[in-house]
Amino acid sequence: MKRSVLPGRLSRRTLARGVVLLLVLVLLTPSVASALTYEPSESESLQRGTVTDAAEGQTVVSTQGYTFRGNTNPKKPARLVALDERGRLNWTYQSRQGTDAWFFDVDPLPNGNLLVVSPRSGNTLVYELDPETKEREWEQLLPYEDTHDVDMLNDTALVVSHMRAWNESREVSNDEIVVYNLTTESVTWRWRYRNHFPNSTDGGMNHDWTHSNDVDAVGDDQFLVSPRNFDQVLLVNRTTKAIDMRLGEDDNYSVLREQHNPDYLEGENGTPTMLVADSGNNRVVEYAYTNGTWTRTWSVGSESLNWPRDADRLPNGNTLITDTLNHRVIEVTPTGEVVWEYYATWGPYDAERVAHGDGSTGPTIREQNATGTYEITGSAGLVAGSGQQTSVGTFITATVAGTPLAGVGEELGTLWGHYAPWLRPVWMSGWDLFYAALAGLLLVGWLLTEAGVYGYHWASSRSATGRATGR
Repeated sequence: MKRSVLPGRLSRRTLARGVVLLLVLVLLTPSVASALTYEPSESESLQRGTVTDAAEGQTVVSTQGYTFRGNTNPKKPARLVALDERGRLNWTYQSRQGTDAWFFDVDPLPNGNLLVVSPRSGNTLVYELDPETKEREWEQLLPYEDTHDVDMLNDTALVVSHMRAWNESREVSNDEIVVYNLTTESVTWRWRYRNHFPNSTDGGMNHDWTHSNDVDAVGDDQFLVSPRNFDQVLLVNRTTKAIDMRLGEDDNYSVLREQHNPDYLEGENGTPTMLVADSGNNRVVEYAYTNGTWTRTWSVGSESLNWPRDADRLPNGNTLITDTLNHRVIEVTPTGEVVWEYYATWGPYDAERVAHGDGSTGPTIREQNATGTYEITGSAGLVAGSGQQTSVGTFITATVAGTPLAGVGEELGTLWGHYAPWLRPVWMSGWDLFYAALAGLLLVGWLLTEAGVYGYHWASSRSATGRATGR
């Protein structure tokens, strides 16, 4: 008498399928609940975090927003946000529908207006905005793609950090710094990176070779420039066009990694000093140049910042940091204590204390006798727009900290923190997306297993048929 095993096998497989299906449903439940209970206002949440000290005047923040192939997601807006001394909302500004893809640099001007940089459709719109009337005093459309930074040199001249200047026919990069005359609408000065760097830098020329994201005038005869992809900051002589000073080197991540918005300071004794948002290393750093060598004198936030893209030294000695992928702006003391904090989605890029003008106007760390490495303390620790206090990226990193998988966990946590906020639907929280991703992985694993089992049985059946027929 033959013993049948087929019913038992079917039963176990059916049970396994049921368990997998149940787990998938459980993992997707938070996403479904979020979709059903979603309120549009939550996606544009602007919320105050820790505020223990009043700020010195108004703070203006530019948020990049989310744009894909020329289409801006209105639920992940690009906008300007103005906040009072206690972190209360004064006003917001969103540009005309369909005209501005996103915001990058915003600079306070001496007359109280703001210089706004807003790339769109392969060009960059630059304009002077009256914050009271929200009217543009003037505007200039530049034929430059994805420009991050434009500064006023005087009433008639702009200095522009021109990236993605790819010459398709010659297959060379024309990434450059230019001075643009508003009256004649022409370039009056030009400095190209390829004249000063080997073509092999950063793996060779491509459409976004330098990602030159910042330019500041230093005195009357130098520009401070930031080729992000080269992991260095340069002080360029406007007369000779030589590189007078250099901090960092390509792929030496111990110094800088894909930095943003460096500021040049000098101590009382004239020591050249750089304050830099060291984005790829998730920290803000300060370097001093003595005896022909750069020395790191300050580092803050490596365990808590996520892709910071701006840091300004304030007159009171504190530092205003734009912590982009934590969607917040914080003012920290030299020892890393948060005294002022505001959460502003989506992707803040630049923050300025209007009363102090553009960039850094405060003392160096050495002048404050506060050199060292510090972690950030005192934050409200919110996930912007959700009220949650632990992000998925932080959870991944913390879970494997101190184990052999710590390096992998940190990399995965960073990748999640960098990309998840931009990829997830606006009605989902970070944790909803994480659970949905787990459900997707479980489904893929299940389907692969089913395919493997089916293939095995099909092959076995073919083999048995062949033996039975004598083939």
